[in-house]
Amino acid sequence: MKHPNFLFIQADQLAARALPAYGNTVAKTPNIDKLAASGVTFEHAYCNYPLCAPSRFSMISGLLATHAGAYDNGAEYPAALPSFAHYLRLLGYQTSVSGKMHFIGPDQLHGFEERVTTDIYPADFNWTANWSQPHDPQDDDGERLLAAAGEVNGIKRSGVFERTIQLDYDDEVGFRAVRKIHDLARSDDERPFCLFVSFTHPHDPFAVPQEYWDRYNHEDIDMPEISALSRDQLDPHSQRLYDHIGVAEAGMTEEDIRVARHAYYGAVSYVDDQVSHLQDALQTAGYADNTVVIFLADHGEALGERGLWFKRSFFDCALQVPLIVSAPSMFAPARCETNVSLVDLFPTVIDMADAKNGLASIETAYDGRSLCPLLRGEAETRSPYVIAELTGEGSEAPAIMVMDGPYKYIHCETDPPQLYDRSQDRFEKNNIAGQLNTAEVEVHLASHIAENWDLKKLKQKVIASQIERRVVDRAHALGKTPDWNYDPGVPGRDQYFRATSANPSASNYNDDFDLRLRPDSGKPNVRNYPKSK
Repeated sequence: MKHPNFLFIQADQLAARALPAYGNTVAKTPNIDKLAASGVTFEHAYCNYPLCAPSRFSMISGLLATHAGAYDNGAEYPAALPSFAHYLRLLGYQTSVSGKMHFIGPDQLHGFEERVTTDIYPADFNWTANWSQPHDPQDDDGERLLAAAGEVNGIKRSGVFERTIQLDYDDEVGFRAVRKIHDLARSDDERPFCLFVSFTHPHDPFAVPQEYWDRYNHEDIDMPEISALSRDQLDPHSQRLYDHIGVAEAGMTEEDIRVARHAYYGAVSYVDDQVSHLQDALQTAGYADNTVVIFLADHGEALGERGLWFKRSFFDCALQVPLIVSAPSMFAPARCETNVSLVDLFPTVIDMADAKNGLASIETAYDGRSLCPLLRGEAETRSPYVIAELTGEGSEAPAIMVMDGPYKYIHCETDPPQLYDRSQDRFEKNNIAGQLNTAEVEVHLASHIAENWDLKKLKQKVIASQIERRVVDRAHALGKTPDWNYDPGVPGRDQYFRATSANPSASNYNDDFDLRLRPDSGKPNVRNYPKSK
């Protein structure tokens, strides 16, 4: 294939370990399984920032989040920062998006020619973190969200909901993506294409229709490998998350956890069905043999491990993502054990798209490396470190994770170091930092961080950025508010989650942590199972 097409299928908050392709024995995902059987499955793929927007910015820019200025979910993706979509256009591609990209700021395209849907979340600075003033979980002052403060209360309300805002959105994302594939086939435009399809499932709220709930027996749902720990048993960062997301307040019972995980698996099966629809569309449109299909997620989901939920953690449950590249005419099916990360996608896509020049066509800086040698089954003489960062809500100082082979080292200036050998400790139960037999590894990884990050200066930059964005956000709330939401026909400002007087934090949940009936209403949605008490 001289100029292959690209179809990205991205799930949101999908932990690799929730898929049979990565060893799960509960989830039912026959279509993802089929994709994995036909492609190269990266067994150790990681996001570079376990949070939606910064992770996506890293993926499309090829830069670590802090190099792209992506400090939290309210950070702007600069219009002047090239994405792989810009480079694909320079190589003669037509590029389009269906679904969630989590772009912040007035540029809602970033190299993509077209978006066939609006985004589900707001494009403004509403979700900017605030390290200048510690958030009080008891302070209901209109800043309750401060991204996910107390939201385990919403997880406690998981279950069967026949219709949700998220389901409406993803149904539209899938429908319009399938239509776009057929529109491409009907078009006179003969350029190769890149279509990025991004679903919001299985991201919380964990609320699924009866059809998907019924695919699983409730008693078959597995429970967390590491049961809920008391706050004092957690490491300092996990303690901050524990407080921030409201674990103690929610008081999740064992049955609450099983219900949430049951609904999560149902949402995973929903994504699997969408994969089938897109694969069928490629086949019927005649694109199946000339399209590279890349299945991935932006980050994982803790799903009750240690009593924690969501992301914002360097543990593998939140950091490891599925990454499957299927192009049977280019690469033989295989499983790759080498550590890779989402920042590698930028150079990989350009390397595949430009058979003549490869990486030489990239004129700007990037932090990843092309995965094409690994896709071809070639061994790397030296695999680079996998890096992840945290500089947002739930933290109070920059934290850096560096991974070398099985070893994962975590550094934050406010916390004791953490070191895990995942070859012996898959679920990262034992922090071996400070032990003599791994001292050389620890010193080596700590030195890498010290040589490549000025964490004091970085913290100053993060706080300065937060202050700037919060000033702009407050100013925009007065008088005529600028509308940065992408309008694909129906005004984006009238759809899905936007900051309004009825929903000032643009949250999935109302003030009582019930799922919202509508984005602009505090009324609770109707849960069919389990019944509300």
